[in-house]
Formats: sequence, C-alpha cells, structure tokens
Amino acid sequence: MSFRTSTQYVEDVSPGSGALPPRAWYASCDAMSLSLNGGWRFRLSDTADAEDDSFATPGYDAGGWAEVSVPGHWVLQGHGSPVYTNHLYPFPVDPPRVPTENPTGDHLRLFDLPGDWPADGGAVLRFDGVESCARVWLNGTDLGEFKGSRLPHEFAVGHLLRPGGNVLAVRVHQWSAGSYLEDQDQWWLPGIFRDVTLLHRPAGGVLDFFVHASYDHTAGAGTLRVDSDVAGRVTVPELGIDVSTGEPVTVPVEPWSAETPRLYDGVLATEGERVPLRVGFRTVELSDGLIKVNGRPVLFKGVNRHEWHPERGRALDLATMREDVLLMKRHNINAVRTSHYPPHPAFLGLCDELGLWVIDECDLETHGFTEQGWRDNPVDDDRWTPALLDRAARMVERDKNHPSVVIWSLGNEAGTGRGLTAMAGWIRGRDPSRPLHYEGDPGCRDTDVYSRMYAGHAEVERIGRRLDGGTHKRRQLPLILCEYGHAMGNGPGGLADYQRLFETHERLQGGFVWEWIDHGIAHPELGYAYGGDFGEELHDGNFVCDGLLFPDRRPSPGLTEYKKVIEPVGISGDGTDGTVRVTNKHDFADLSALAFTWSYEVEGEAADSGTLAVPALAPGASADLELPEPPPGAPAGEALWTVRAVLAADTPWAPKGHAVAWGQIPAAKRRTPHVTATARPVAGDGVITLGPGVFDARTGALRAVGDVAVSGLRLDVWRATTDNDDGADWQSDLRHGPLWRKLGLHRMRHRLDAVEMGADALTVRTRVAAAARETGLSAVYRWTSDGDRLRLTVGTVPEGDWTVPLPRLGIRFGLPAVDGVEWYGGGPGEAYPDTRTASVVGRWRSTVEGLQTPYVRPQENGARIDVRWAELGGLRVEGEPAFWLTARRWTTEQLDAAAHRTDLVPGDTVWVNLDHGQHGIGSQSCGPAPLPRYHLRAEPAEFSFVFSAPATP
Repeated sequence: MSFRTSTQYVEDVSPGSGALPPRAWYASCDAMSLSLNGGWRFRLSDTADAEDDSFATPGYDAGGWAEVSVPGHWVLQGHGSPVYTNHLYPFPVDPPRVPTENPTGDHLRLFDLPGDWPADGGAVLRFDGVESCARVWLNGTDLGEFKGSRLPHEFAVGHLLRPGGNVLAVRVHQWSAGSYLEDQDQWWLPGIFRDVTLLHRPAGGVLDFFVHASYDHTAGAGTLRVDSDVAGRVTVPELGIDVSTGEPVTVPVEPWSAETPRLYDGVLATEGERVPLRVGFRTVELSDGLIKVNGRPVLFKGVNRHEWHPERGRALDLATMREDVLLMKRHNINAVRTSHYPPHPAFLGLCDELGLWVIDECDLETHGFTEQGWRDNPVDDDRWTPALLDRAARMVERDKNHPSVVIWSLGNEAGTGRGLTAMAGWIRGRDPSRPLHYEGDPGCRDTDVYSRMYAGHAEVERIGRRLDGGTHKRRQLPLILCEYGHAMGNGPGGLADYQRLFETHERLQGGFVWEWIDHGIAHPELGYAYGGDFGEELHDGNFVCDGLLFPDRRPSPGLTEYKKVIEPVGISGDGTDGTVRVTNKHDFADLSALAFTWSYEVEGEAADSGTLAVPALAPGASADLELPEPPPGAPAGEALWTVRAVLAADTPWAPKGHAVAWGQIPAAKRRTPHVTATARPVAGDGVITLGPGVFDARTGALRAVGDVAVSGLRLDVWRATTDNDDGADWQSDLRHGPLWRKLGLHRMRHRLDAVEMGADALTVRTRVAAAARETGLSAVYRWTSDGDRLRLTVGTVPEGDWTVPLPRLGIRFGLPAVDGVEWYGGGPGEAYPDTRTASVVGRWRSTVEGLQTPYVRPQENGARIDVRWAELGGLRVEGEPAFWLTARRWTTEQLDAAAHRTDLVPGDTVWVNLDHGQHGIGSQSCGPAPLPRYHLRAEPAEFSFVFSAPATP
C-alpha cells in the first residue's frame, strides 16, 4: 500500500482546496471549542517529498519524533534556522517554482473530545496562521491544503471526529508559490504560529454575519443592522434594541472613536446559537478631500506593527498583544497599520476596546520583483488573481465587524497590476463603508488615499500646499505617510518637523512610523541576533531591527520622542507675560479627562508646585491661562515653569496621574559660569600647574583637576556611526557615514604645534587631520584659572575644503572608573539636534551604565542635551554654552567596531565627551537625511568648559 501523494500543490498558484469560505471571526456564547495548542510531535525533512503520508494514518508510531510547541515556529525551537531578508527572495525567482531544498515539517497531534462534546451538529477545524503552505489530514482523511500564512482557514470535520484517539496531521512547507506573495521585510519563519482550534457548530447556529453600525453626527444617532447568513435576532440591552437580523434600527448613541472607544454589548441569537457582539457606532467617509470619521477629519499618529516576540517570533499570546496596545496608548499613539498582513484577530479586539484606528493590510507583498523591473510580478498575472482575491476576502470577512478597522489596505510594495484592481473591486463591492489604501498606486486608480513612504519634509509640505502633480484624482485626495520616521537604531530624527506640517495643512492626515518593535531574536551569546547571525547566504543584517521598542519591549528614546511630538495637548509659552497657552489637539475628546499641574523649578529643583485650572476645551480650542507668581524666597538661578497634563482618573489603558503632555516655560535666565584669570601657570618637575590643574609640561596635556586624574583630553570629531548615518538619503543617495570614513574622520591625527605659558594662561596649539587628507582643523586650547576652578576655551577653525558636515565637535577625555553621574540639563534620556523634543530640563542622576542606550547594533548613543553642568566621580564641569554629555566604559572606536552589545567589554576608564555640537540623526536608514538646519557645519567655533574638583580632606 502506497501512502505517497503528489506535492504539486506546493507550486500551485491557487490558494488551495478543501477550506470553507471565509467568515467573521467570533467566539460563541454557547458552542463548545477545544484548543489544540500545546505540544505536537514533529519531524523535519529537507524536501517537500522526502517522506510519504503514512504519518497521517491512525496508529502511526511517532514516538521517536521531536516535540514542538504550537503556536510556534520550528526554526525557533531548535530545528533549522531563521532567515532574514528585507525584500530579496531567499530563493531563485522563478514563479511559481520553489527550491527542491524546501524544509518541510510534519506535525502530529492526538486528541480526545471532551466528555460533554455535543453529539449533534457539525464541527470546524480552524487554523489562524500557518507559514507558508499546509496540507491537513484528520483521522487519515485528506482535508485539503492552503496558502496565505497570516489568514484563517477552516475545514468541516464533524463527520470525521471520534470520541477519543483523533489524529490530526499537518504537513507544513516553508516555501511554496504563496511565498512569492509574502516578501514582507521580516524573518522567514515556517510553522503553525497561530492558534489551532476545534469548534462545535450546532444545528441552526450562526455562520457568518456583518455588523453595520453607522453614526449620524448631525443627529447624534446610530443605525444598527446586522446581516446574517442564518436568520435570528439582535439585542443590545443598553440601547433597548431587539430586532430581527437584516432589520435596521436607529437610536441615540455615543459614537466610537479611537479617543472615546464606546462599545455596546449585544447578542446575535439564531435558533441554535448565541454570539456576543461589541458594537461601535462610527461612520468613515471621504468628504471634502479628507478622511472623516463621524463628520470630523482624523489626524493619524500611528505606527506600523509587525507581530514580534524575541523568543516566539510571530506566535504572540494575548498578554503580549495587550502589552503592545497599552504601550501605544500610553505613548499617545492613536493608529496602527498592520504591516503587512492582518494581525492575530484578538489584537483587533483590543483596538476596539482600548481605542486605536486601524489600517488593516492584506497578506500581500511581492517586493522582490523590483530586482527585475517587476517582470513576472504575480499582481499583474491573471493566473494569480484567484489567490489575491482569496487573500482579500479572508481579511475582509474575518475583520469586517471591528469598529477600529477604518481603512482596508490591499497590501504593500507589490507593484501594480490587474490583480490589485480586482481586489479593490471585490472589497468595494463587499464593504463600501471603508476607504481603500495602497501605497504602490501612484495614480490612485484603485485607492481612496494618496499614500507615500519616506517622503522628505519639503515634498510633504508641497503636497500639503497642493502644489504637487499627479492625476486629477490624486490631487483631490488626502495624503497619509504610510511609512515615515524609520526607527532603526538611534532615531528617528525629524519627527517634530513632520508633525508641524501635519498640523498646518489639513490635506496631510498624519502618518505611521516604521515600525513598532525591533525583530531581534534572543540569542545566548549575542544578546539579540539579526540577519546574518544564523549563517544565511543572503540577508539584510540589522535592517530587521528598526522599531520604537527594543526586542524586550522596552521603549526606545525614539518612542519617548514620538510620544512628546504627537501629544494631544499643546502646552507653550515664552515666559514674557506670565501665561501658558493650552491647546486641545484631540480630534474628538475635550480635556475633561485631564488634570493639570504646575511646578516652579530653580536649577532643576522644585521650589513650589500646584494645580492649574484648565477649562474642558473642545477639540482645536486654546486658552491662555495665568501662572502663579514665582514663590517668594525662591533661590536665585535659572528658573522654569513645568506644566503637565495627566489623567484625572484611572482609565482602561493607564492609571490616574499618567502623564499625557507637558511643556516648559522660561521664568529666569541661566547665569553662565565666570572665571577670572588670576592664577599663573607654574612649571616644575615635568609638569605645569595652573590653579587646580596639572599638565604635562612637554605636551600641555591635562593630567588632573585637583585629586581627579584626567587622561587623553583632546578635540573629538568622530562618533560611532548610526544606522541613519550609514543609510542613503532617498533624494540624493548621500551617505554621511561612508563619506566621513572616506575622509578619515574616524582616524584623525593630532599634531602638537606649541605649548605656550603666558602671564595668566596656558595655551596649547594643535592641528587635527587625517592621513592622506589636506582638510583638517586647527584647535587651540586656552586654559585659565581663578585658583579654585579651571577654565578651558577651545577655538577651532576648519582648514581646507570641507564639503561635508562634522559628526560631532567637542572634547573627549578619560576618568578613573566612576559610577554615579549627575547633571542639570536635558533628560532623562538621550537627545540629538532633531530628536530633542522630549528632553526635559531638570536635575538628573544616573549610573554610567544607565546612560547607555542598548541598540541591538551598537552605535552612537546616550548623549544628554543642553547640559549646564555635570558631576562625574568628583569632577564638576560647567559649560558655556550648554553642551552634550556622553560617558561610557569603552571608547568610541570600540563602540564603532562592535556588532552586538556583547562585543562591548567595560574597561577601567570612563570616556567622557563634552560636545559643543552634534550632527542631526534624520531617518536616513530608509528615508530622508537630517534637515540642513541640523547639519553640524565645519566652521569656526569657540566653546568653554569650567572644571573643578573638591579638595581631599
């Protein structure tokens, strides 16, 4: 008896066979279900046909097989390795053919039915996600096969079930024709990675239904109609609704929005089953050239979200999904684009409940065909259209009842073609209540939104002013940046500049930062692994680590910056008239849910605090409010008002007191440090002393300030390049990092020209330049002292033809190992010229380790901006003007050479950078470079630092 069957289905362009038509995803009030998640027996083969199908028959002995967890990916459980590519297919492009070397995982699950499993009715076996192609057997019967990794597939199995000893067999192939449709800038991770569930389907039970719940903002009324394949009744007790399916009813309601996610609990009851409903009334329309919800334009403050966990990959549990939504809400994010596939259905339920706008994106991307000019692209090949339509239908039918889903997206980076047009036509016919999105449709033939990726600020402003070209239809549509602010490594920069444009021009309806989380894979030796760490022959390195969260879900400085940039309350003032302006930037909510506090702070220490009475301003409204008089007896020094908006009561997503927005208003200016040059430099025993300073007599190098040893003080212009430094600006292809290296800025030589002792100063003259280059900088260090403090004034002048900005400009020196750091200036986290919006001026404390930002690929990080003074290990530094502070237990060169955090080994010296300037960050790893105003130009500069150290008792 032969068990071998054909594997031709693997390379078949069809979506599969045997699966039931798609339908809405729901949990029944009555019908039983049985989760088949857990430990499954597993066997891995190198090819699709290496093993016959005998494993699917009852009685097969799989005792010698391994075990894997479902949901899960076998390559994250010790069987094979993951592969990361951005858009290149990791196999020869010959659609629909795939390699003979096709890892294939056979999965076995034996199960018994619960004792109270109903004997009547049918049953459905549901797979919520399998990558990339699966064939299914139950009790030896071949149910069929399917493709569409991030989409649900169901099979009717009631007639095959037994009370005990059921054998579920699933053969999963890593590569299939479907892989050509799933080239989505992520790890290729085969396996059964979402839930597997057996569902009882009672006689007369619910099949599919569509909740239509619109809102008339002029009348304040909602209209509910539930269309159902099986007739029944719809009840919503809170609204007094009790109607037949298909019958509309209009009642006064509170509308649903991402800011006010009002849901009404209801029930759809047929003869054999009850299904819970969560109804949110809202109307989405394209009106006056804008996307409006409930009659109002919406500004999307969004993120792109791949599903990711550093140990489980795309196999997410409910707790992790909830954590994502809570983090988004707490960081003022109001929208998610489900890049680039529909998420686990439970995620959308959380968006309904807690309030997020959702662009639901189809499981479609053929980006790799760009390498051949889109030749043979499946999207423009009629043979593939049934598969495309199947994917569109499975997304829409599954998710159509979620009020949070306000836009359907056809997919991502799949070129253009007849298949997309067919998808758009089908979706519009099935659900005309939501607009369509697709970025790769420049003429907007098939879409209702003009969507762009990574457009620069100037172009976005032109579009906002309606000065762009394109088709007549496109010019009438709103713009959404479906991807911008590429959050790879240190960054993204320029978010505040984008937000100002969004808030200025109504056509600009916001955007979605790329992306939510770094896709680092937990690794015992590397910390977190990225592309190439698993021996892939083709990979795109750490481009997979480009999120606002680190892999362990700790917020990055980029997320902290984004929270500030998009905060829904504006708090501003210039300190000239004793008032603060409060602006409500919500689209729907007033300010009644917020409480406002003020604090009067001198040199970073609170001298007084209180509450501020702010009216419940309507969306878009502003009020100028008087601040109290400065407290009598407050100490002298720089003073600031800090005004905060916090939650007035607990909410489902954050506790009372959670900070939503803040602003700082100047009250008294800073007093800059002053040192009168009264001390004289004195030479003797190979050293020169000047006040508390001790210098090498031959080189003029500072050795100590008081009892604090200092080493290696010199001008520094190099930083360990960031991912954005090394990236290419889309408009100019200019790569600052490689150009800096070409000019030798990472290997500058320091020539000593003179050490001059004057009557009241020690002057050291140097030139800093790279081998093989004529360009350089003259650097003059002038030291003076009043006997107790030591002042350094650095003057630099560029020499030669400087055609590029500098990475940084400042001084670097070493201190004996210190731990605690205290400073007055910007904090608590890092900031750079175009990532400084979230920096709060205050008095901060940290350890040296705490100053580091743990980017998956080490790079320049950890600078604190606007530092007035800092204390490290007994050394106090004051700046004129304020400076950037960085302190590390490794050198910049060691940081630059590291590929992973584990490459950085702390040394005995803490290396301190005091920077007069830093080059901006930008979004150049995949997008625009820093704006010109954030470039650190090579031009004459002068800056000073005052050093002091307490004497040893």
